[in-house]
Amino acid sequence: MTASHSDSLVVLFGATAGAYGAKLGSDERELILLVWQVVDLQSKQVGTLHKSLVKADNLDLSDQCREVSGLTPEGLGKAEPLDRVLQQFSQLVSSDLKVLGRSSYTLCSDGQLLIRQVLQPETSKKNILLSDCFYSFYDLRKEFHTCYPSSAAVKDQTIKTMAEYLGLGTDETEEDFGVWQVKTMVAIIFSMLSEGCNYIFTEPETVKYKYETGPCSKSETVDSETVIRARGLPWQSSDQDIARFFKGLNIAKGGVALCLNAQGRRNGEALVRFVDSEQRDLALERHKHHMGSRYIEVYKATGEEFLKIAGGTSNEVAQFLSKENQVIIRMRGLPFTATQEDVLGFLGPECPVTGGKEGLLFVKYPDGRPTGDAFVLFSCEEYAQNALKKHKEILGKRYIELFRSTAAEVQQVLNRYMSTPLIPTLPTPIIPVIPPPYTIATGSIRDCVRLRGLPYTAGIDDILEFMGDATGDIKPHGVHMVLNQQGRPSGDAFIQMKSADKAFLVAQKCHKKMMKDRYVEVFQCSGEEMNFVLMGGTLNRSGLSPPPCKLPCLSPPAYAAFQTAAVIPAEAALYQPQALLPATRTPQASAAAPPAVTYYPAQAAQLYMNYTAYYPSPPVSPTTVGYITAPPGAVAAAAATATHTPLLPQPGALVRMQGLPYNTGMKEILSFFQGYQLPSLIAGRSQYSTRAYTENHILMSLTSEADFPNGALHLPMYAPDDYNGLIQLSDQARSVLQAPKEWVCL
Repeated sequence: MTASHSDSLVVLFGATAGAYGAKLGSDERELILLVWQVVDLQSKQVGTLHKSLVKADNLDLSDQCREVSGLTPEGLGKAEPLDRVLQQFSQLVSSDLKVLGRSSYTLCSDGQLLIRQVLQPETSKKNILLSDCFYSFYDLRKEFHTCYPSSAAVKDQTIKTMAEYLGLGTDETEEDFGVWQVKTMVAIIFSMLSEGCNYIFTEPETVKYKYETGPCSKSETVDSETVIRARGLPWQSSDQDIARFFKGLNIAKGGVALCLNAQGRRNGEALVRFVDSEQRDLALERHKHHMGSRYIEVYKATGEEFLKIAGGTSNEVAQFLSKENQVIIRMRGLPFTATQEDVLGFLGPECPVTGGKEGLLFVKYPDGRPTGDAFVLFSCEEYAQNALKKHKEILGKRYIELFRSTAAEVQQVLNRYMSTPLIPTLPTPIIPVIPPPYTIATGSIRDCVRLRGLPYTAGIDDILEFMGDATGDIKPHGVHMVLNQQGRPSGDAFIQMKSADKAFLVAQKCHKKMMKDRYVEVFQCSGEEMNFVLMGGTLNRSGLSPPPCKLPCLSPPAYAAFQTAAVIPAEAALYQPQALLPATRTPQASAAAPPAVTYYPAQAAQLYMNYTAYYPSPPVSPTTVGYITAPPGAVAAAAATATHTPLLPQPGALVRMQGLPYNTGMKEILSFFQGYQLPSLIAGRSQYSTRAYTENHILMSLTSEADFPNGALHLPMYAPDDYNGLIQLSDQARSVLQAPKEWVCL
């Protein structure tokens, strides 16, 4: 019934049960009124004016709707539902066209909102199939501004302002709500068609029928005025689900990019790129609209963010995604020995892959090792649904997970695996050897002070400046900043003073003294209280709450492999944590205390954890891999003074396995590492967690770094980015990272 150059217009006006005017459709309220009239562009005749009420599911009308429209819930309760009204619309329009002797028509509405923000999304939610005429329409405001360039800007136009510009009558009270609007729009169109203007309606607005998938290159230029970020998406939502949420708005080809977290799983966010800024602005009006039972937050984003997620440089990926309008399925958990034939056989003839082997893309590490992930193309939704039914079926000895995926997710996964170096390393710092041993204060002597309310940007230098003359009374290595579970400053710090009297004087002198723009509270406390907080406990007016490792139900066992000693031996070389080591020190401060270091004191039958190290781990197995090689300087320093056989024969020889079954024995572990030399095993059980769960792990000493070549073993370890300190171990001290929520290969 439509054509590119229609000979008739159907002037359409509508209202919802909520907002009116510029906010129409922004509150997700349902349509309650449709008014329309056919206009013959050639003979300038009109058909019958029709007004139809629509029965909404929710008849609760807003105050603005009641005031402007004069409608009541009682009147709407007798109306027809939307699907029946749309059927009547099509029948009546066809009848009017037949009377006028016309065959084609195009809708003409007052702006974009009625079509894009009301009809399209509401019918999509109610699974009502719209006729083709609702995918092409004229925006009367744009057409009017094109015909009369000196009129107000398009965004400032209304039916009333356009009528006033032409000198038409603007008394809305003369007609029913909706009737006056349609009659005035028809009068405006006739003015545009008059001999003075002879305006021709030629370029209608279009609404995309469906979302088009496609690849995106990092070399593309993406306008930041066309990108939004959607947050709060269901984890199982696909690009088609997001496109349906934005139904009525034109998303650019391949413009939906689902974001992944550090473990490669969807994090409930997506970046969406629209064809122009007008569509993006309309998308922002859908902030906190609902997808199912969840509301979705919509914010502005940048083109750089979109390219970071969706952009790719791999020719292999570009060739894989070059087949347009394909359904992408992600397979996860494939055996590392799985071939293309194995995957095709697993999927079977009921879900043929597009192009056979060419429709498969295996994800690999830079050295060619498989990751266990693959992407598959299907030509239609039916084949994809058949494939999804095989979710968690067995291939070989492993169950396979299948999910809907997107072109952007393909790019993200490939970028993540291909751009990460095999052996990321930390910068090589200066590694001092600990001079004399130092102990962390214990006991009930109140020779410590607690600083509370520090600015989050405060560092060691700021604290020393805050202490003033009392800096000289601080014990060596006596400043301890408390970090939260995210590794960020908590605003607290503890300082060990040389005596209880010095601590008392500092508390009196510095209490509520200003540091930057905040006052800092200073309290005298004991070493025992300090240790409780540094290990994860809390200290407040109610008293001490012990850390998890002090609780009776979570008491950590002794580690047989470690000697019990009160201090770390001098031969243990240490990394200096950047968070504790200031770039510059005053001569006075340097003379008072050597450079600060962080270490673990080993107490009898108890592995204490320093505040920079103790944070609870999430009760899941990590999925990223990281390798850190101990620096040669640390090894040399340790070897120079070592008088006993070290635990680690050489750097890079210790790994930790996480997520082991609780019934795992040495035999199973040795079988897992078949082909690698394992001279010693150290079994352990970690219970340092506020989540009260037990996590099995195993420490293994390899004979050489070559036994762990380039991360060839797929161990669940964390990337080194989170760590800023390392300690080289002997019999009496363990090699650990500054953030001990995870252990990695050393």
